[in-house]
Amino acid sequence: MTVQDSATPTPAIAVSGGAGGGTLLASLGVVAFSLTFPSTVWGLESFGPWSLVAVRSGLAALIAGCFLLTLRVPVPDRRHWGGLAVVGGGVVVGFPLLTTLALETSTTSHAAVVVGLLPLTTAAFAAVRTGRRPSRTFWCAALAGAAVVIAFAVQRSGGALSAGDLYLFGALLVCAAGYTEGGRLARVMPGWQVIGWALIGCLPLSVAGAALALPFEPVRLTAHGMIGLLWVAAGSTFFGLYVWYRGMASIGIARASQLQLAQPVLTLVWSVLLLGEHLTPAAPVAAVAVLVCIAVTQRSSA
Repeated sequence: MTVQDSATPTPAIAVSGGAGGGTLLASLGVVAFSLTFPSTVWGLESFGPWSLVAVRSGLAALIAGCFLLTLRVPVPDRRHWGGLAVVGGGVVVGFPLLTTLALETSTTSHAAVVVGLLPLTTAAFAAVRTGRRPSRTFWCAALAGAAVVIAFAVQRSGGALSAGDLYLFGALLVCAAGYTEGGRLARVMPGWQVIGWALIGCLPLSVAGAALALPFEPVRLTAHGMIGLLWVAAGSTFFGLYVWYRGMASIGIARASQLQLAQPVLTLVWSVLLLGEHLTPAAPVAAVAVLVCIAVTQRSSA
């Protein structure tokens, strides 16, 4: 890939092979993201939640820094710093921290269904950011999907929303903002530079967080724990967001979000295969209902 100045339009769309290549890249991102929750559960075997997020982000920043230094990528223009800060706050710090805290009390299957609203939330953020007005069908389906998710969360928590559910709903908002800004920035700089600079910008927080958390949280290194850490750092945070943002730049934020409809189902499968979780009958029913609602919103907002 030829390194481009961030102030000039990137050839990422052409490099990705048009719509087909963009769809493939975004799909690879979805597969990478679907493994995030099971990998986080594995990582929690070795680290506390705050330590895991700090070490994860720091390790991903080191990977990104090696690429940026090796290719001598110039620092982005100041006009892009605000957007990169939103990306960093959303997908580097906010979403990993909130979902990791949620997974201390929630199962991956439960979290997967709640986070199944992420494509809808992202589409809504993109509509606001771009000034497009969603149709009435969009909002009806959006409300129906939200109702399904809230009902599922309340049913699983015995009649009231749990702290884990509140963490997950917060994660939806910050991640949707990060996805939207990242998709926008990926049209003016390569996607790997978007997540790379966001990670570098968050590196001081990662280092400080690790220095504060590691002495106070137990560290028990296990094979599962290390595999989980490596995946959420290199797979989900760097590679997954790299191909995701390139795909979004090529085929658009709304269209890429449609592909993420498969993520909750994939995560449910991984939770059974990798973690041995047992799904309640409500989990797949809620997942399918959410997917139907989100599919309607994506189709009506295209």
